[in-house]
Amino acid sequence: MRKGSEIFRPDSRFSLFLLSVLVTGLSYGLYKGILDNFLAEVVGMGEMDRGITEFFRELPGIALIFLLAAFYMLSAESLYRMGAVIMLVGMAMHAALPPTKVLMTLAICTYSVGEHIQLGMKSTLSLEYAREGQSGAALGMQNSSNQAGTLVGYLVIVAVFSLAPGQPPYTLFFAIAAVLAAVSAGCTLGMTGHSRTDETKRRFYFNRKYAKYYMLEVFYGARKQVFITFGPYVLVLFYGASAATMSLLFAVSAVACFFASPVVGRIIDRLGYRIVMISDTLILVIVCFFYGFAHYLFPRDIAFLVCCVNYVLDSVISLASMASSVYVQDLSDNPDEVKATISTGVSVNHVITIFIALFGGWIWQALGIEMLFIVSAVLGLCNSAYAASIPRRKKA
Repeated sequence: MRKGSEIFRPDSRFSLFLLSVLVTGLSYGLYKGILDNFLAEVVGMGEMDRGITEFFRELPGIALIFLLAAFYMLSAESLYRMGAVIMLVGMAMHAALPPTKVLMTLAICTYSVGEHIQLGMKSTLSLEYAREGQSGAALGMQNSSNQAGTLVGYLVIVAVFSLAPGQPPYTLFFAIAAVLAAVSAGCTLGMTGHSRTDETKRRFYFNRKYAKYYMLEVFYGARKQVFITFGPYVLVLFYGASAATMSLLFAVSAVACFFASPVVGRIIDRLGYRIVMISDTLILVIVCFFYGFAHYLFPRDIAFLVCCVNYVLDSVISLASMASSVYVQDLSDNPDEVKATISTGVSVNHVITIFIALFGGWIWQALGIEMLFIVSAVLGLCNSAYAASIPRRKKA
């Protein structure tokens, strides 16, 4: 694996940035490794409840454009730091509040505000800190750092929940995840601003030249939501997977993404974002088919393994979303425009995401998981078709 100094500019604070991403990943690994089982077993959420909770979790994605508008004068580093602090508060709420549906939805929503603020800033900082011609590689290394931390978190959950008798210690691990979130927030204090936004720049940034990017974000947000929310819940509710099993699956997925992220980044740099954006969603159709129909084609145990493989494969092909950030950089005139456009893109893709979250549970409950993944496959095909309309061009 290449050194960070070969990919990032030496005058940037990329080391602290990657360390923060790593620790955030570790915190998230502990959190995500137990969340679905916690909501099902302790809070008592069913399919529809989970969809409603996910609706509120995704609302900050739409609100992001208004949040960033209120702080448009801050640098990307400052916004990234703000996201880290809000994530800390949300994680602490998971550990401290009683496990009711309303309070846990509030905690999830709070954590999500910080997570969504960081989402656009991670890509922005990766692109800004990158050396010339290393944008894809920088995004890949950032993703690998996140996956490495997440992997360790998942493996800890696998070990403890496999060996610990009785009721799993959910609250303890939420508390540990909160401490790690505090460490990550501390790392951001050394990230001094290099990307201060021009105070005369408009607060809401929409530009016609990014129309295709916005549309691609809508398609990506829709198909992503099905797998992020209902992929794991299918395994928990439909197949009865335990917290240890789910964390092991997440760990395998993190390993795959850790090694795949730099490779995908290099592919984007060499082949171009257009080819990558077309190809990944074509593979998605196969993933959706087996996720929705494996239980008809195979015995239950085999179908469960097939769905697990599909989950890992979807995680890997989702890395191709980095291509859209490179596409934005290719069209942009300056770093401020990249930051504003990527942040707007996060909000745009959540316009459809919240409806998928809200109605996904209903589709599953009323029409079955087959229809849920058929919808995701159709959206994937639309994404590929639209990506094919992107002109074959790159900056010199």
